[in-house]
Amino acid sequence: MAWLRSFPLSSTFITPHFLALLAAPRGLGPYIQQHFLDKTFQGLYRANAFDMALLIPYFIVLILLASYGMHRYVLVYLYYKNKKNRTTQPASHFGELPRVTIQLPIFNEQFVVERLLDAICKVDYPLDKLDVQVLDDSTDETVAVARGLVEHYAARGFPLSYHHRLNREGFKAGALAAGLQAARGEFVAIFDADFVPPADFLMRTIHHFTDPKIGMVQTRWTHINRHYSFLTEVEAILLDGHFVLEHSGRARSNVFFNFNGTAGVWRRQAIEEAGGWQHDTLTEDTDLSYRAQLKGWKFIYLQDVECPAELPVEMTAFKTQQARWAKGLIQTGKKILPRVMKSDQPRHVKIEAWYHLTANLSYPLMILLSVLLLPAMIIRFYQGWFQMLYIDLPLFMASTFSISSFYLVSQRELFPKSWPKALLYLPCLMALGIGLTITNTHAVLEALAGKQSAFARTPKYRVESKKDKVRASKYRKRLGWVPWLELVIGAYFALAVYYAVTNENYITVPFLILFVFGYWYTGLMSLLQGRFSGLSIGAENHTKPFPVGV
Repeated sequence: MAWLRSFPLSSTFITPHFLALLAAPRGLGPYIQQHFLDKTFQGLYRANAFDMALLIPYFIVLILLASYGMHRYVLVYLYYKNKKNRTTQPASHFGELPRVTIQLPIFNEQFVVERLLDAICKVDYPLDKLDVQVLDDSTDETVAVARGLVEHYAARGFPLSYHHRLNREGFKAGALAAGLQAARGEFVAIFDADFVPPADFLMRTIHHFTDPKIGMVQTRWTHINRHYSFLTEVEAILLDGHFVLEHSGRARSNVFFNFNGTAGVWRRQAIEEAGGWQHDTLTEDTDLSYRAQLKGWKFIYLQDVECPAELPVEMTAFKTQQARWAKGLIQTGKKILPRVMKSDQPRHVKIEAWYHLTANLSYPLMILLSVLLLPAMIIRFYQGWFQMLYIDLPLFMASTFSISSFYLVSQRELFPKSWPKALLYLPCLMALGIGLTITNTHAVLEALAGKQSAFARTPKYRVESKKDKVRASKYRKRLGWVPWLELVIGAYFALAVYYAVTNENYITVPFLILFVFGYWYTGLMSLLQGRFSGLSIGAENHTKPFPVGV
């Protein structure tokens, strides 16, 4: 699964240089009067080596973050500019339908596997052209549940087979590779355990492969439990931005985009020619996607074909999922970007690949910016209005307002009548992104240092509506010291709010509150929903992980 993988929220936060612009005692008016109109103290400030040692890295970080923010604008532009290139119908249809193998990789999914198999057995496709593999690496009651369901449906004539591995070597990628050895299909459809593919899924995707150049077809995720909670509402908006603007913008512009690990169909030949499934990164889907496209295979994205899935309902699961994706994309970037840059692909393809695979670097950049926050605010305050107006403000516009255009445009495209409701969630979305900074920075630094970790699955409980409850605490993720650190950082910004109020600096308070809410919300929800443990990010809490690459 790969959602949000390409553009972390940290590149769109309310940035400290804007707070510096507003940080004058007793409000903005006296500040403008003193520094923009009153010339009494003009020329008194003199730059020194200490100030430059702080401001140079400060502006380097700001420019890098603004660059990623500007790239978000570029994707919106590409989405509309190339709208005529939207793929809807296949060029032709197969005279005789080809054989398809459906792979269902699962790991400790006892609550959702029945729903998955029920949906698969309703897929509209000739049974003599279909075989379904349940690839089960489970270590709990899921083994008995899945085996029993397979036997039940197989007895009714459905072409299901059960494959259980005692060793999780390679994790999901290893399971898919092992299943492919026994697969009989010319094409391979893949669904994670929490997905519910519609009955017409194969019939709406398979005919696009009549073009022999097409190696993969990806469809759009939708959300079974979108309205379950505040968290799932925000998660849905984040995923909508990814699937509407990122995928569509890239696909329509003929640059590389990735298979999302599920809800898609591969040509088996494309997998094999690209080198097969490899498990040296935590985003094996993106890794294979780039290798296949470098081999010349073309991908199709079908925005109109929907495949419902379940969103994580717990903060601990959401943060661990985000950390896995952040770490996996950096790992993939280290592995794949040198090949992309040395290839004969056009320059715009290489540039887009760079932004796609390195976007999560903005998380550690945000940490650096936080360290430089206070001294930079003080120095910029005394340097005057003109520099803030012509330097800081444009950088703020480039990095911060991209969140509005990006996510609001995606909601407008999906919900033409009700999209203004998304405005209510934008501040919360930004705050949640701030709260992910610590977790994802840790993951990115692990990837840069070459530290391997287990593939951490995202637990799903078949929670579809508000009446459903989480039924098994043993699947909850543990984030160790991270929630406590988030609470401490939130307290730091709470003190900043207090300082602003006592100095009548009221205009800065709403922006500072975003930081307080973001860190406290993610920290408190992690402690309330999960169990404190010292395990590192990416590790499973109920099984001894194998190192990636074994």
